[in-house]
Amino acid sequence: MSSTLGVASVRPATAAKSRKRFSVVKALVLILLSVLVVTQVYPLLWLLIYSLKNNEEILSGRFFALPASPQWKNFTDAIQAGHYFQYLKNSLFVTTVTMIGVLLLSSLAAFAISRFRWKYGSAVMVIFLIGMMIPMQATLLPLMIIFKNLSILNTHLSIILPYIAFQTPIAVFILSGFMKSIPNEIEESAVMDGASIMRIFRSIILPISIPPMMTVCILTFINIWNEYIMAATFISSERLKTLPFGVNSFVSQYSVNYGAIGAFLVLGALPVILIYFLLADKITKGMVAGAVKG
Repeated sequence: MSSTLGVASVRPATAAKSRKRFSVVKALVLILLSVLVVTQVYPLLWLLIYSLKNNEEILSGRFFALPASPQWKNFTDAIQAGHYFQYLKNSLFVTTVTMIGVLLLSSLAAFAISRFRWKYGSAVMVIFLIGMMIPMQATLLPLMIIFKNLSILNTHLSIILPYIAFQTPIAVFILSGFMKSIPNEIEESAVMDGASIMRIFRSIILPISIPPMMTVCILTFINIWNEYIMAATFISSERLKTLPFGVNSFVSQYSVNYGAIGAFLVLGALPVILIYFLLADKITKGMVAGAVKG
């Protein structure tokens, strides 16, 4: 009887300790998440407030002050003087073509590396990993000479080709990691039914690999959408420039329209924010896809 009472008295104490431990962990997690939200959301809110101020309010140094009168004209200037729609069209074209090229090349390369048994598979993967370590700035001069000799300088092709080359290694790394987790029995049954290699790739591997391919699309989109250095080096024609160039439209020799610059940055960030929120769940699934075998 006494032993039963002893056990009963221990259980509430253990439960209380567990609840206390859980509350502390929960509080720490909430604090961490709050810090992350503030650090990620605050710059966007600050940029939005910045875009609604005039130059006097911006140069006054009161960074946290709300605008006395919202300057919606800044967005009108951003669209008109910044050639927003023209640069937006160019950015969409360059980014879309780049994503298609990256998906096509990286999926084929990842399929060959992860699903074929050949002697040089590991060596090819190492080459792709080395490609991830090469800084883009180190290739500007040789690429300038190559594109000039090929007569494709100052064309969209002169930035699409390097974009594909620099985005393909990380895409191969992501896709090959996922494709290695696909059971071999799926391919074996398809081969027994008479399916060819390309049929297996097109009808089996690609549909299964949609989550990591969505992750590749988002990463490629974000990296290319904000790229400036390579576009500034290879593109000189106004009608071919991409969205980051619009900021230069508000900087003259004697004055700078800071509010219009903020409005243009807000407009330029909107497509990325919208796409990210629409596809956030697919990004998460793609990043963890292949982490568990089978």
